[in-house]
Amino acid sequence: MNTVILPSGETVPALGMGTWNIGDDRAARAEEIATLQLGVSLGLKVIDTAEMYGEGKSETLIGEAISGLRDEVFLVSKVYPHNASRREAIAACERSLKRLRTDCIDLYLLHWRGSVPLHETLEAFTRLQRDGKIRHFGVSNFDVDDMQELLGEAEGKAVATNQVLYNLARRGIEWDLLPWCRDHGIPLMAYSPIEQARLVAEKRLVDFAQSHAMTPAQVALGWLLSKDNVMIIPKTANRNRLRENMRALQHPLSAGQLAELDVLFPPPTKAQPLEML
Repeated sequence: MNTVILPSGETVPALGMGTWNIGDDRAARAEEIATLQLGVSLGLKVIDTAEMYGEGKSETLIGEAISGLRDEVFLVSKVYPHNASRREAIAACERSLKRLRTDCIDLYLLHWRGSVPLHETLEAFTRLQRDGKIRHFGVSNFDVDDMQELLGEAEGKAVATNQVLYNLARRGIEWDLLPWCRDHGIPLMAYSPIEQARLVAEKRLVDFAQSHAMTPAQVALGWLLSKDNVMIIPKTANRNRLRENMRALQHPLSAGQLAELDVLFPPPTKAQPLEML
């Protein structure tokens, strides 16, 4: 299993499981739970969620799925920007802990930048960490200027990751944010690695995958797995798709294949605003 090293020195798998929209449909609940449990058994210990996902439904489902498996899971959740003040972040985290049926979240992120001053959020995160409610904290959807401001705060230097939109079709961060984070030893988490399934229908990718006896999803995930210190969290709600995702680990892309993908999906040639979904 490819791994990523957090600033604390802790090692986590580079391939995990995302849960956007998981828990919304009761008819799919059994399969979603079985998929998460299968993923954990296969070594996909990073599970990413947020209080925003189904307004807590995703966290509730995960809490049920990992019952009895908590020690095998690296649990990530995110707080709404409007809940990120000194007092509200504490309360929001407590609600997430209750839904997740755990006493500690491994990595707690600010979902995106809002109107609450960063120092307030960081004070809350530091308190949660001190009280044993979270182990690490970080941010999501932060561009370079946001990261610079974050590291300008004393508590901000403990940031564990920045979770951003990054995939073959969304390479803008390679111009500035990705190298900046590498220079500062901050790993990235790439969300929507297959662009909510839109990318796997892209003809350029379909044709490439067919010519190399892979599926489009395996190519998209394999391309991200070739990047140093990048975690990826494809949404996983079906056991067959989970097994397909896992096979990306068995087909590392060659230098020639990566060069071919650079032609099909060119890297940025100038700075771009940070993209979000």
